[in-house]
Amino acid sequence: MRLNPGLAIVGGLVGTPIMTVLIYVLAPVLGVKMDLVEMLAETLGGWRMGMLVHIFNGAIIFPLLFGFVFYRLLPGPAQIKGLSFGILLWLASQLIAMPLMGAGFFSVHVGGIKTVAVLLVGHLAYGGLLGLFPALACREQPSSKGPEPAATPWVPNGLRPS
Repeated sequence: MRLNPGLAIVGGLVGTPIMTVLIYVLAPVLGVKMDLVEMLAETLGGWRMGMLVHIFNGAIIFPLLFGFVFYRLLPGPAQIKGLSFGILLWLASQLIAMPLMGAGFFSVHVGGIKTVAVLLVGHLAYGGLLGLFPALACREQPSSKGPEPAATPWVPNGLRPS
């Protein structure tokens, strides 16, 4: 499988804003006060930098990581691979990113289980959308050796033509 990086990035460009809007809409519905970009901004030194990192990761870094590494490693059809990748990203966010931003492991300091649920739904949406693009982004390229030889049908030894 070879990756078409441009189409993988398109998947990230579609998934990132949908995930972001979903998180910003779902959080207040569940009574969670959470501003993902603001949390990044506090860590990275400003709202613009927080938004830039969020978009860069979602639109470029993660789609390329999915296409070049995880698409080959994860089992199942493309949609399942995308959802699995979304779960892996969510897990990394809860074990690495959120603690680094002061939210604690599994967002214990910023809403706990409700925040965890909001972020899980967002990451599943992102991964699911990213999984829609592998048919385009990760497609088999023909080899440079030429076409594969046609398979010879099995014929009993006594019936082979001379």
